Amino acid sequence: MNKAAKETGKPQRIERSEAEWRALLSPEQYRILREKATERAFTGLLTRNLETGDYHCAGCGALLFQSGAKFDSGCGWPSFMLPAGSEAVVEHEDLSLGMRRVEVCCARCGGHLGHLFPDGPGPNGLRYCINSAALTFARAK
Repeated sequence: MNKAAKETGKPQRIERSEAEWRALLSPEQYRILREKATERAFTGLLTRNLETGDYHCAGCGALLFQSGAKFDSGCGWPSFMLPAGSEAVVEHEDLSLGMRRVEVCCARCGGHLGHLFPDGPGPNGLRYCINSAALTFARAK
């Protein structure tokens, strides 16, 4: 973390060219993280993951979610009640597909992760519905 990031608590922003992103990511990761696509429901490797650990951005490695906030929503994508920290993700209005939704992106690299819905469990009632291919998982030691 650089000095400015330490002072503000915000992650240092990562900028890459589209060619660099294509070289770094698999075709599916690129399609989701950079082109805002969605993987098919129930196909992601982390959808049914029950292990304890941390979920990171597949594009930049930033910590996004923790297993304690993951729950089985039955929707076909990994679902979380809240991000790992208040600065982990950013939210944007998404009016695509003729719907009004809230898009969730990595605060560090801007990669598209998924969407936020107001139908989750717990006190905040939120469900962060995240593409499995947008994440990597680090098992707790």
